[in-house]
Amino acid sequence: MKQVPRIKFANLPTPIEELGRLSDELKGPHIYVKRDDETGLALGGNKTRKLEFLIADALKKGAQTLITAGAAQSNHCRQTAAAAAKFGLKCILVLNGERPDELTANLLLDELFGARIMWVADRKDREHVQEEAFKKLQDDGEAPYFVPYGGSSPVGALGYAFAVQEALRQSPKFDWYVFGTSSGGTQAGLMLGARLFGFKGKVLGISIDESESWLKARVSCLASDASELLGKRIDFSPDDVMANDSYCKAGYGVLTDAEKEAVHLFARTEGLLLDPVYTGRAAAGMINLIRKGFFTPDQKILFWNTGGQPALFADKYQPYL
Repeated sequence: MKQVPRIKFANLPTPIEELGRLSDELKGPHIYVKRDDETGLALGGNKTRKLEFLIADALKKGAQTLITAGAAQSNHCRQTAAAAAKFGLKCILVLNGERPDELTANLLLDELFGARIMWVADRKDREHVQEEAFKKLQDDGEAPYFVPYGGSSPVGALGYAFAVQEALRQSPKFDWYVFGTSSGGTQAGLMLGARLFGFKGKVLGISIDESESWLKARVSCLASDASELLGKRIDFSPDDVMANDSYCKAGYGVLTDAEKEAVHLFARTEGLLLDPVYTGRAAAGMINLIRKGFFTPDQKILFWNTGGQPALFADKYQPYL
């Protein structure tokens, strides 16, 4: 296997914990959690694993400024801004919406880490503004580095390929990995890691906002491209990707009773915090699948808690939780 540049700054390995009370409450399979909310950087989350590879790549290329984008309460942007501060880089965040009068949650942390925030009306504008900012920095000789949405590039996906190796060393006996999927990098990494390191279970992404067909195409492509960074290319097909888009119809960041129940259920049975957008929706999907009998009672599920808890303190979500 080829060596790929990586700077290790996450708190790894993250623990695996048994969720006995939650399992009893749901009367289904045995549920465990992989605590990737404890990766350490800027209150933790799954993006830290990706950033270990992305920051190494940026520094290798002589970057001075990181540019990335996301929603106003983006967990990815929070962790990217923190990584930039840690390694002496400037950071530009292109965020959807308008600057609120009072900064809360992830937005407060973005500014605390010194990120420059550019506000845009919608996703199409966001991509255009990113490109213009990147070109201006290039013209000014400031060596920008583009961090893709969600850190989801072949380089970023490697973080979750090696997360599988870590999890297998802790416990190889899970039947399912279940997690939230959106930009596709976490799922692509988990799929690649499962193939490389011999995970025999199934890798199921619960969509946060994208269609099943989009995720199948995106994830298979990312996993294939990421494999080339480590050695001989492994071709993944869309049929290799397990993605469930049944729980995202309300739209990104729109809380339904299912997300609210999941957040409360994890908190009151296990003292475990989920975020309302990503892990809340992924857990809601998992809970519904358990109640429908999708998993058998003797199976073991590893639910990946990918972080995002600062969003619990966002004004947008507090009234609904």
